[in-house]
Amino acid sequence: MSNLETQHHISHSGPDSASSAAEYGVPPTTLADSVTEELEETETAGHDITEEKTDIAPADPMQDPSRITGLERWAVQASDSQFNALAGAVGGLMSGVITCPLDVIKTKLQAQGAGHHVGQPRMYNGLVGTAKVIWKHEGIRGMYRGLGPIIMGYLPTWAVWFTVYNKSKIWLGEYSDKPVAVNFGASIIAGASSTIATNPIWVIKTRLMSQSASHDTPWHYKSTFDAARKMYTTEGILAFYSGLTPALLGLTHVAVQFPAYEFLKTKFTGQGMGGAAGDQNTKPSFMGTFAASVLSKILASSATYPHEVIRTRLQTQRKPMLEQEHLQGLGVVSKNGAESKQLATSLPKYRGVVGTFKTMLKEEGWRAFYAGMGTNMMRAVPAATVTMLTYEYVMNHLKQARQHGKEKLAKVAEVAAVKAESGERLERPEISSSTSS
Repeated sequence: MSNLETQHHISHSGPDSASSAAEYGVPPTTLADSVTEELEETETAGHDITEEKTDIAPADPMQDPSRITGLERWAVQASDSQFNALAGAVGGLMSGVITCPLDVIKTKLQAQGAGHHVGQPRMYNGLVGTAKVIWKHEGIRGMYRGLGPIIMGYLPTWAVWFTVYNKSKIWLGEYSDKPVAVNFGASIIAGASSTIATNPIWVIKTRLMSQSASHDTPWHYKSTFDAARKMYTTEGILAFYSGLTPALLGLTHVAVQFPAYEFLKTKFTGQGMGGAAGDQNTKPSFMGTFAASVLSKILASSATYPHEVIRTRLQTQRKPMLEQEHLQGLGVVSKNGAESKQLATSLPKYRGVVGTFKTMLKEEGWRAFYAGMGTNMMRAVPAATVTMLTYEYVMNHLKQARQHGKEKLAKVAEVAAVKAESGERLERPEISSSTSS
């Protein structure tokens, strides 16, 4: 019998396979060894196939830590200007929502001198007194009156401001190597850009905040869009830019605040505005940023507060009105003929920055220029602190997202290259095995 027939007979034999193998001259030990080797080779091959399938099978994308997120993908492609715009908008939004009640109280205190006669008792007195009056007559809605314009105003204001500020620093840095001068000039340019772009929103906000439920102001607006419609119809486009001159003069505020903030933050943390590195080893200092925000805002507010009062007086007075029948139809003025005639023929009480300064000084004294300053500090300092802390946090988070996104994209490219190389290796044994068969 040939060897092939012997092996076939052995492989199909039953329990007496050892004795049968002995009949044909095949040693039992050799047979056992060959069978064991075949089983081991089969198990090894199966194990290799299982490992190969496991390596090739994709991991769950939701649980894969190397999976790039949408924010990281956007951060890799976004520019620094987009980072500054987004971080500034989020910072301004958070600040506006948190400090809106204090902003309402401050506006009431600043504007009440424009509507009352000399010798009459003031309706609003101090932070607590003003809050009690607003809560009693208007409730929670009164504390958040003007929140819509605040949100509409802070978003573009700080988005424009931080974007222009950082762009201006780069541009001015080409002409000067003095950080203080560069920061000062960049603050002026950024402040002017944001003020001109958003002044109409702030006029509407001031009008809404200064009115009360008793309708004791010469106007009454139901909403932001109602205020914009009535102001445009009754006073014209220039009403939206009332107070623009003192607002531009108020650029001295940001010219003091942000160079001081940059200087203090560099001293406290070793980093400038938005300068926290986006890695795991360097993290922004909360206390350093907090202290720089508080101190710089107190310094700027103390030096430039009177211009805010003058601006508020100019923004809260109405322009001379025409066409009384049309105004009565809008519900802007009462139908009392004498009162309407008086409102129609009266000239504005405050005319220009210098005229407003003289009128206030003559009627109310120098204290009027610091009316509500304590409340303003209690509002402005938290607002600036929230804005800057949020801005620094968002900027650092975006920089980390950009760095992590770049690292993950590099890993993805590396894994793709490795898989391509391993795929070529897997194809070579198949080709050789098919050739041998």
